[in-house]
Amino acid sequence: MYSFNSKVRYSEVGEDKKLSLNGIINYFQDCSTFQSEELQVGVGVLEKLHRVWVLSSWQIVVERYPDLCEKITISTWPYYFQSFCGYRNFVMKDQKGQMLAYANTLWSFLDTDTGRPVRVPEEIEKVYILEEKLDMNYASRKVPMPKEGEQKEPFPVQKHHLDTNHHVNNGQYIQMAREYIPEDFPIRQMRAEYKKSALLGDMIYPVVQKEDNRYMTALCDELGRPYAVVELS
Repeated sequence: MYSFNSKVRYSEVGEDKKLSLNGIINYFQDCSTFQSEELQVGVGVLEKLHRVWVLSSWQIVVERYPDLCEKITISTWPYYFQSFCGYRNFVMKDQKGQMLAYANTLWSFLDTDTGRPVRVPEEIEKVYILEEKLDMNYASRKVPMPKEGEQKEPFPVQKHHLDTNHHVNNGQYIQMAREYIPEDFPIRQMRAEYKKSALLGDMIYPVVQKEDNRYMTALCDELGRPYAVVELS
């Protein structure tokens, strides 16, 4: 398990002075990046190999959003590799060791020249120590498309949406989906399935549906094919 300690910064909180959902996502992403860099199989090494880890799905459960300046510990570990896939858990805890948020993720290992999945090399897989799978209620990695959603105004992908892989960062899709639900809606679980990468200048066509106690948002191309589907409940 890899862990690091932090304190909730002003730049990471919302109007309620609590860590935002996007802040939790960023902490989890940073934690896995820190682990890979420390193990010397990080971004720079993968770039030389023309390889990249791309997130295929998220499931994040939030027990409590920590307050401004609250001290937190973020941890992550992989629990399974299969061919071109890697499975990883995350947890965020407070100073008393109480769970704040936890997550399950599925990652795909891609060839950046072809954009196609390739098997994880043994020399990369073996540097990670596999841990026990987190005891949680695992949802399907498949997030259903809105069936009767409302089409929203399309918008272009801009530079601030991109990450080091030159496509829209997975957390940015969640930010996009968050724009279409009420501010006072209490998000306790987020699920996201990533279908394909949106690039600079691509147009995003959102489709949003409210169903019981959840909002489902498909972020699509001009033909209605989803880049990502997000469920906030």
